[in-house]
Amino acid sequence: MTTHRTYRIGQIVPSSNVTMETEIPAILRARESVAPERFTFHSSRMRMTHVTPEQLKAMDADSDRCATELSDARVDVLGYACLVAIMSMGLGYHRTSEERLHTRTAENGAVAPVVTSAGALVHGLHTLGAKKIALVAPYMRPLTRTVVDYLTHEGIEVLDYTALEIPDNLDVAAHDPARLPGIARALQYTDADAVVLSACVQMPSLKAIEEAEQLLGKPVVSAAVCTAHQMLRTLGLPAVAPGAGHLLSGAYAETPPPRPETTAE
Repeated sequence: MTTHRTYRIGQIVPSSNVTMETEIPAILRARESVAPERFTFHSSRMRMTHVTPEQLKAMDADSDRCATELSDARVDVLGYACLVAIMSMGLGYHRTSEERLHTRTAENGAVAPVVTSAGALVHGLHTLGAKKIALVAPYMRPLTRTVVDYLTHEGIEVLDYTALEIPDNLDVAAHDPARLPGIARALQYTDADAVVLSACVQMPSLKAIEEAEQLLGKPVVSAAVCTAHQMLRTLGLPAVAPGAGHLLSGAYAETPPPRPETTAE
C-alpha cells in the first residue's frame, strides 16, 4: 500500500483571529480531494483584540516566541497570519519578518520556511500578473491606506478600495462573506487585473471567492488564498485547490515561490 506524506502546517495567529484556522485548513482539505498529500495544522497565538497600530506592533514583537514554539513541533512551513501587522511595520517589512522568524526556527534546530500573509498577497498578485487591482479591507481608513501604500511600493497600483472600518477583530470575523461580492462590485474595478476580496486573513471570504469571480469577470483572491498558494509552492507541492478561485485553479500550480533575496526597488 502506498502512503503519502503528511505535512505539518504551523500558523502564527493573533489571539482573536478565528478565521485563518478555518480557511487555510478548508483550502488544503479541498486539495486533499484531488491530491494525495495530507496536512495537519498547529497554531501559536499572539495577543491582539483591536486592530490598532499599538496592538499590532506589540503583537508582532511576540511573533519570535511563536516561531520558536511551532518549530518545537517540527512544522514543515510557518504562516504568519496577520497582514496588516506586517504592513504597518514599514514598507517591505514582510521580508524582514520572514527572514527573522526563519532564523528563530534555525536557532531552535528545526529549520522551517516562513510565509507571511502580507508577502503572500504581494506574491500572489505578481503571480497573476496583476499590476492594477481593486481591494476590500475591514480596517479603519488609515490602516487601509497603509495597505494601499505597501502594495504600491511593491509595484501594484490600487485603482480603488473600500475600508469597512471595523475596529474589533472578532467583529471582523463575524462579517458576512456573502456581502463581499456586492461590496466589491461597487468598486471601480473595470481596469483592474484582479480584485482582492479580503485584504485580511480574519475577514472570511473563501465561500465568496468564486461567486465574486463570476460577478466581476476578474480573478479574485484573498490574503488567505494567496497564503495557501505560497505555502504549497514553498513546500514544493502543486498549488491547486477546488473552490478557491483562479489562483488555485491549477493555472499557477507550478509557479516558483519568491526567492528570499528578492527585494522591491
